[in-house]
Amino acid sequence: MKSPSPRRDDGATLLADLEAYYDEVPRAFATAEDIGGLTLFVRRDPEGWPYYARPRLGSGGAVSRDDVDRVRSRQREEGAPESFEWVEEISPALGPALREAGLEVERHPLMVLAEPLAAEVPHGVRIAVLSESDPDHVLGGTTAAVSAAFAEVDAVEAIDRAERVGAIRGRLSEGRLRLVGAFAEDADDRADGLADEEQSVRAVGGGSHGPRGLVSELTGIAVLPRWRGRGVGAAVTAALVDDARARGVRTVFLSAGSQRVADLYARVGFVRVGTACTAEPAR
Repeated sequence: MKSPSPRRDDGATLLADLEAYYDEVPRAFATAEDIGGLTLFVRRDPEGWPYYARPRLGSGGAVSRDDVDRVRSRQREEGAPESFEWVEEISPALGPALREAGLEVERHPLMVLAEPLAAEVPHGVRIAVLSESDPDHVLGGTTAAVSAAFAEVDAVEAIDRAERVGAIRGRLSEGRLRLVGAFAEDADDRADGLADEEQSVRAVGGGSHGPRGLVSELTGIAVLPRWRGRGVGAAVTAALVDDARARGVRTVFLSAGSQRVADLYARVGFVRVGTACTAEPAR
């Protein structure tokens, strides 16, 4: 069955849908504080994800240097990172204000899936959509593999599993997070330091998406370096898209970490619709 295309009646409508999504997602886990033309999301759980500031929804993108300074002061009070995220085409004034304040701005291709996505599962790999009923070593192993992949290492550290699996299970049960894992099926490709039960479901990559109504963002798609170049990432992406479509999502999007990554996603049907920006103090 052909996948429905995202809403593309005009670019402004599509970007407005993405902007509303960006505003909605952190509100489930953080308190929103409006400060001038910005909204700062303050985490409720001290151990939770430290969120960022974004342009206030409906503000028209008007942001001043004073807004930036006040948000940064509030972030320091909370012990939160002085970080900002925005869509350049929606809020073009924020980038200059942040640069004036001495922050370092990064720009990433913002992409939407425009064509049906299909990918074969590589030999020796199993792709699975996970749920809150999966055991700890499956959920935690998947997130640990993704963390290792982003760190550009093949060694999966067990410490990541104990710290994150409870929160992940909670988000899965609420339906706010959907998680896909890629697992090695080759019995000869065993990893040191893993118990037998963990060897049978050894994660080599994964990814997630967060459905909110008709929109969902693909995030955290990564594959261990040793397993790249085999189509594992494409298979994970296809499984996430299929899961999103099954839940009524019409617009599937992501922000690519680099132009090279954007080129890879373009090959499987994603098109660039804007620029996702982040900013933090220069290191």
